[in-house]
Amino acid sequence: MSVQLVTAKIADVELKEDKPSDGAPLVSAAMAEPDNNSAAPPLSQAIKGLPASAMKRSEPAQRPREVGEGAGSPEGAVSEAPRTVKKIQFADQKREFNKRPTKIGRRSLSRSISQSSTDSYSSAASYTDSSDDETSPRDKQQKNSKGSSDFCVKNIKQAEFGRREIEIAEQEMPALMALRKRAQGEKPLAGAKIVGCTHITAQTAVLIETLGALGAQCRWAACNIYSTLNEVAAALAESGVPVFSWKGESEDDFWWCIDRCVNVEGWQPNMILDDGGDLTHWIYKKYPNMFKKIKGIVEESVTGVHRLYQLSKAGKLCVPAMNVNDSVTKQKFDNLYCCRESILDGLKRTTDMMFGGKQVVVCGYGEVGKGCCAALKAMGSIVYVTEIDPICALQACMDGFRLVKLNEVIRQVDIVITCTGNKNVVTREHLDRMKNGCIVCNMGHSNTEIDVASLRTPELTWERVRSQVDHVIWPDGKRIVLLAEGRLLNLSCSTVPTFVLSITATTQALALIELYNAPEGRYKQDVYLLPKKMDEYVASLHLPTFDAHLTELSDEQAKYLGLNKNGPFKPNYYRY
Repeated sequence: MSVQLVTAKIADVELKEDKPSDGAPLVSAAMAEPDNNSAAPPLSQAIKGLPASAMKRSEPAQRPREVGEGAGSPEGAVSEAPRTVKKIQFADQKREFNKRPTKIGRRSLSRSISQSSTDSYSSAASYTDSSDDETSPRDKQQKNSKGSSDFCVKNIKQAEFGRREIEIAEQEMPALMALRKRAQGEKPLAGAKIVGCTHITAQTAVLIETLGALGAQCRWAACNIYSTLNEVAAALAESGVPVFSWKGESEDDFWWCIDRCVNVEGWQPNMILDDGGDLTHWIYKKYPNMFKKIKGIVEESVTGVHRLYQLSKAGKLCVPAMNVNDSVTKQKFDNLYCCRESILDGLKRTTDMMFGGKQVVVCGYGEVGKGCCAALKAMGSIVYVTEIDPICALQACMDGFRLVKLNEVIRQVDIVITCTGNKNVVTREHLDRMKNGCIVCNMGHSNTEIDVASLRTPELTWERVRSQVDHVIWPDGKRIVLLAEGRLLNLSCSTVPTFVLSITATTQALALIELYNAPEGRYKQDVYLLPKKMDEYVASLHLPTFDAHLTELSDEQAKYLGLNKNGPFKPNYYRY
């Protein structure tokens, strides 16, 4: 058959378009009722028999970052930290909040004054919800249904949606709900006035409302300018909690929100719940006299704990502090299991990348690094590890990862992930040598690990791709993909598993109860760990979720091991 004949036959065929479908059926999922049956003992019984004081935490071997170290002043000056920490230096704060900057000024590319939460230049395309206008929440006049205006959120009208998210989170936070139910009658936090600075998510909202159910009054701000869920902040404000936070704050907004929480007429905090140390730093700098009535500080991050040890070493810690970060239930569950799941979630949502066969370098093999490496290895990635600690390095080798220096692999890797808690782990030199399309992100609390400030130069072009995703383009056309401007990836770009946060939040609640109710003299002006008994109690509250059944020691077995049948089951020096 000739080509002409075939062509003629094809031309005679009439192509008919498929009729559009009427749409896919809707799928709905019913949520199961939470299991209120718990095998854990009541709060009073569980806490009974605790040691007179929590074990004093020895100072970590790694030199912690000095408070305000490297932090830029509002005018843009950057101070360099001395090699030997002799004295605590706070960043000089000269900005007066009664001289409000213009809206453009608050969004300008200005140097941040906090290394732990806002230490980089704010992108000109700062995130805002597409459904909202560009008006700053500080310029809005909002009231909740009760007529109160003691809050500042993006849009109070989103409260109903936030309430639904909180209700979903409650079902995955069994320990907090059990604690709320069992201790509500006792009101162990009656009279407590807690000022908090944490990520404001649905899970945090469950913690805040639990503290309220236990008798506390709370005022809250965010510890990260990108991690706030606006609808959840609105729900808290609607319920009567003074909350000052929204997603995409500027650096000035960040400090203004903290100040509004602390500086209020007729109300003074007597407890601090901090995540990163910014709230503690602000009170020390601006309102030091408040510490005369503050009973204690509860801190949950590496960065914040390091700051507390610096204050303690310098003799400037004037209240007891509880180090939640190094409790077993925080280290082994939040840091490890949470990051093992959320690292993939954050990378997928921002880049849509397939992990199989990709070369990844993870800087740091602590609990966060272990979780990230395990997840990426399971997805088929080729994972390298950098580490300064020979013990962690040996663990990485035994787990099947190749230990390298960053310079050795920087030209070939597809993804760079930092999780060290240090500063300048990825420098401009490293960034210059990366391959085209390399993804750079941070899983540590502090945004000092990647030298983002060095990328704010005239020869480099910044291109906003989507929310929390920037292309940084070199003159030769090479580009890297920077996520969340070097801030915490999982809470800035995705979410974290609610169940794991239940463990951490319950630990925080118990630490607040312990410090608030401790008799005078039990805790001195130092940093402490939670008693092992409380760690075990937190774990026991979560076991009924898995229908788990603990084995009990016989009297003979307990005597043989020299243990109490009800615990604690491990000495304080035991490493899980």
